[in-house]
Amino acid sequence: MDKYHHKSSHSRTLARGVFTQLMSELQHAVSDRGYHTPTPIQEQVIAHLLGERDLIGCAQTGTGKTAAFILPILQYLTKNSRPRVRGKNRVLVLAPTRELAAQIGDSIKNYGRYLRVSHAVIFGGVGQDPQVRALTRGVDIIVATPGRLLDLINQRHIQLDDTEIFVLDEADRMLDMGFIHDVQRIVVKLPEKRQTLFFSATMAPEVVKLSETIVNDAIFVSVTPDKPAVERIVQKVFFVDQNHKNVLLAQLLETEHLSRVLVFVQMKHVADRVVRQLQTLNISAVAIHGNKSQGARTGALAKFKLGQIRVLVATDIAARGIDIDSISHVINYDLPNTPETYVHRIGRTARAGADGDAVSFCSAPERDYLRAIEKMVRLAIPVDSGHSFHSQTAEFATGAAARPLPKRQRV
Repeated sequence: MDKYHHKSSHSRTLARGVFTQLMSELQHAVSDRGYHTPTPIQEQVIAHLLGERDLIGCAQTGTGKTAAFILPILQYLTKNSRPRVRGKNRVLVLAPTRELAAQIGDSIKNYGRYLRVSHAVIFGGVGQDPQVRALTRGVDIIVATPGRLLDLINQRHIQLDDTEIFVLDEADRMLDMGFIHDVQRIVVKLPEKRQTLFFSATMAPEVVKLSETIVNDAIFVSVTPDKPAVERIVQKVFFVDQNHKNVLLAQLLETEHLSRVLVFVQMKHVADRVVRQLQTLNISAVAIHGNKSQGARTGALAKFKLGQIRVLVATDIAARGIDIDSISHVINYDLPNTPETYVHRIGRTARAGADGDAVSFCSAPERDYLRAIEKMVRLAIPVDSGHSFHSQTAEFATGAAARPLPKRQRV
């Protein structure tokens, strides 16, 4: 779900800011979602996209980025409508993961509910026949992951030569996942004359280099929250031996206010094992990782979003692009080996200005990961030693382990 400031009542409020430049059908759809005031990135991006400019947008997840490009695209397609052509599309949105592609598809459906704009979501892990049937009818917007899109292009089910708008979402994640060559193969199949929208959470040198090969005379928009999400998150670390993490996790989950919890692990088999152990304690939990079928992953996310499952145990496939409201806690059962991943993980809580909690388990072999994380977030993460399995090993005798947990911190 994209982020706006919520209305205080169910009555329809007048659109504010850049939303007033949208056609009435889009204003009504936004209002139906319970929002009326644009976020900072929406305020900046929508105005430029309505002017049909190329754009590079740098913004964290949870800022309303998806709506920032979907709303003006829907307006463009409606005002410049034309008959659909078999195997053709007018807009291509490229996303790194199936979950993000599906989420963008949901946004198109929600915001385009009063318009006659069609779309298809294309990703692997499921049979291609329903996707091919949708393409056969012709669609205005294709939302796709790189691998399945290239498969269907090679099978001649899709031709990109009529694409008018190309959106590359989460470009930094594309690079992290090794999709750079797939992206380049797709870009060369697009018309040179097009509008290109390039979004990334970070602008590392390799991301900048990629953008320079894709956009043309682009506007650059960078949005930094008044208070970064990481500063709104109450963070703490538990030093614990690896073989005691399961019991510590169970103890924390006995606390009632851990109402909707996202647990991150490094390995797929660990995710499954943690879920089995929680289920033996009558704690509702489900795993999501790359070995799960697309149907299983979609079902798990749906149950978690609806509150039917209290704990979602995930590998980093869920660290980006998954936007689930009201996650009370993120628990790093295993610390990630890159500090950027830590920031993306804990950003699953504290959405849309809310507060959140992030708890990390750190075993002796993970201590270097913790130091790198603290350096990046510029914060000495407080240590909670008030549990039965606090590690007293020599590795934690100095430095971070010496920091007490402030009284204000909470689980």
